[in-house]
Amino acid sequence: MTAVATAQTGRLVDERRVRPGEIWRIVRLLAVNPAIFFGVPWMILGGAWAVTMILALIIQGASSEPTAEIQEGFRYSWAVLSPQWYLVVVGVQAVAFTFSFALGFGSTRRDYWLGMSIMFVLVSAEMAVAIATLVQIEKATNGWGIGAGMFDALWYGQLGWGFDFFSTFALQLFVLFVGAGATTVYMRWRVRGMLVLAACAIAVVLAIIATLTFTDSWPALMSWFGSIGLFGLFGLLAAAAVIVGIAGYFVVRRATPR
Repeated sequence: MTAVATAQTGRLVDERRVRPGEIWRIVRLLAVNPAIFFGVPWMILGGAWAVTMILALIIQGASSEPTAEIQEGFRYSWAVLSPQWYLVVVGVQAVAFTFSFALGFGSTRRDYWLGMSIMFVLVSAEMAVAIATLVQIEKATNGWGIGAGMFDALWYGQLGWGFDFFSTFALQLFVLFVGAGATTVYMRWRVRGMLVLAACAIAVVLAIIATLTFTDSWPALMSWFGSIGLFGLFGLLAAAAVIVGIAGYFVVRRATPR
């Protein structure tokens, strides 16, 4: 009886304290197949880059417009964001495929969520450094020597390397935590929870749209977004990533591994 009580007490202590070794073990567990986090996103991005280069060559060969006008057209390309949709799936898989396994080998839910969060930060930072650098290379080479534009598009290339890094990091972190957070809801409440989550999300969006429409607040909202600028916008996205990450932790504390 005493042994059981001691074991239970030790378990409670483990649940309440941070264990760096166990947290790092979760990071290594998630990195067992590095292609999921570090390989496939770059395969997607590389494929998008190859398609963009081929399109640029075709357009250059068939168009009589100046190269500068063609490059300006490439600024509206969304190819640089092509890995984001996959990273949502990565966030889902990170929890769905490893949560039960990690708990079965003695990790606590806190260990698991902190380790997964560190992995998400590492992946987001790696992608952010690379993409911000590729933007500068693309600009320096005048579109890879053929006037093509993939990385120097949308908001990229306007406010320098630091902002390109920050915006990419915030976006990557957000989509990863959204995928992971949605999976924790499923693991906690199954299909019913996902249906309630989707219904609540739709209801909130519709309520916001209705409020802005009936109060004629759309111009004020656009003006506010303009006042905070791109830094403020991606700062809000980074804050949203943190909020989703914290909410996911509180949900996963009650999730049932299967």
